[in-house]
Amino acid sequence: MAAERRITRQLEAIVRTLATNPTAEWAGTDIARLSGLKSGTLYPALLRMHRFGWLVWHWEKIDPSEAKRPRRRLYSLTGSGEQAVQRIMSESAARQKRQLQRKQALRPVPRGATA
Repeated sequence: MAAERRITRQLEAIVRTLATNPTAEWAGTDIARLSGLKSGTLYPALLRMHRFGWLVWHWEKIDPSEAKRPRRRLYSLTGSGEQAVQRIMSESAARQKRQLQRKQALRPVPRGATA
């Protein structure tokens, strides 16, 4: 099960997008635009998040002929999804901090400077 819940860069991009408004209902096209992911990557990841119990979805309640466009599937985070988003964002921030610290530790010391 752990491998199935592996947090990929794509999943993290979706989480970063959803974290901007965790209580909203999101259309897949909006998530794609804001995360920079293409549909072939986005929708399988959303399906994984749904299987984890992090997302629920429903069809938009419109009349497609009146709206002159197809209905959209709207995604929203569940309570466990909101917790997962917070955890992933926290882990991501910690990882970025460690990476920055490693980069700073690898910087060459300027000539004449004391360590």
